[in-house]
Amino acid sequence: MGMNIAVLGAQWGDEGKGKIVDLLTPHFGIVARYQGGHNAGHTVYVNGRKFVLHLIPSGILHEGVRCVIGNGVVVDPQALFAEIEELARLGIEVGDRLLVSEKAHLILPYHRELDVLSEARRGERKIGTTSRGIGPAYEDKIGRRGIRVCDLVDTRALADEVRENVNARNQIIRDSKMEWQTVYEQLLAHGARLRPWTGDVSLALHDAMRQGRRILFEGAQGAMLDIDHGTYPYVTSSNASIGGACTGLGIPPRAVHGVLGVAKAYTTRVGEGPLPTELLGDLGERLRESGQEYGASTGRPRRCGWYDAVAVRYAVRVNGIDALALTKLDVLDGLEAIDICTGYRVGDRTIDTFPADLNTVGPCTPVYESWPGWTAPTRGVCRYDDLPDEARRYIARLEEVSGVPVAVISTGSDRAETIIRDDSIAARWFPAASVHLA
Repeated sequence: MGMNIAVLGAQWGDEGKGKIVDLLTPHFGIVARYQGGHNAGHTVYVNGRKFVLHLIPSGILHEGVRCVIGNGVVVDPQALFAEIEELARLGIEVGDRLLVSEKAHLILPYHRELDVLSEARRGERKIGTTSRGIGPAYEDKIGRRGIRVCDLVDTRALADEVRENVNARNQIIRDSKMEWQTVYEQLLAHGARLRPWTGDVSLALHDAMRQGRRILFEGAQGAMLDIDHGTYPYVTSSNASIGGACTGLGIPPRAVHGVLGVAKAYTTRVGEGPLPTELLGDLGERLRESGQEYGASTGRPRRCGWYDAVAVRYAVRVNGIDALALTKLDVLDGLEAIDICTGYRVGDRTIDTFPADLNTVGPCTPVYESWPGWTAPTRGVCRYDDLPDEARRYIARLEEVSGVPVAVISTGSDRAETIIRDDSIAARWFPAASVHLA
């Protein structure tokens, strides 16, 4: 039986998971997405061409690889169809390589409106969502009034469900009236188009594992945005941590043989909520512009700061991360000094674990170590020994303070601009790596 690996974010999302999944996909037969919605934005560059994926796993860019959307994902049919059409325009045919769980819940037109209304009502305490209906769709799922993909196949109860949901929405948003019949007819059309891609994901993955096929489990967002373990309430609406892989795909824990966490060589966050190492001045702007830190889904500028080892250590513990893929090392090129946050100062004490109470995180002061930067460029470097000495010392210190080895290093946006260290667990996971070994 082949080894199945999960790839997930070890920070607040936007860590570069799309590139890492794309890079590793040739070693797997299936790539399976387990949570989130089209609020995710995975950007992949291949031979100078840019692909932005929101729902479909990044493995779709490789011929012969099957891509799975699990029951833990909330699916906006219109967004899915638009993505399939955009891939076709770029020369990537989805064909029969996509499987969408019949148990996945749908994002409907009223979810988007409720998302905008919810943010407006929060005022200064807004979450900073993408306003794409993700949260309200998950609310309906937990409230047991959601509509699933299978409801578009067997439509006997669909009309009643849509009528009840739309009428409830009209009571909340009183300044406009949505016609349930219009939504119902739209869903019937979506169902007819979705039907060829719909099936039992849990069974399909079980059968694939019995046949010895390797599966790459792809997470969206990041561990610090997990609904249970993130910086609540400034989080996403799903389990972005490793537990989401089991519940979001219908697989047992023993099906996950290794976990690769993805972390930037610094820290970013989109939207509201705590970011202890945030840099508000010229240095933060320099990281933003050099790293092109703008949301792939919304275009919003990302908040930038130094590497937060407290947050990454927490993600390592919660997810059982075996190794890190460190991305955007090249963004730090040319800095005279680079800081690493190793703890938080709260009042007269220093803590080195991430607290649950945001009232603790808010007033904390990061405890920094300063490390010398490097002037020789790292962009495009494909061998670990070719990195500047200072960059290698920086990486070694990140390993120490994060509590886990750095196995993969991204030195640019393109697939080929990557190092897989030959003494790392990643080299054992992917012995026939198609990129340069260090």
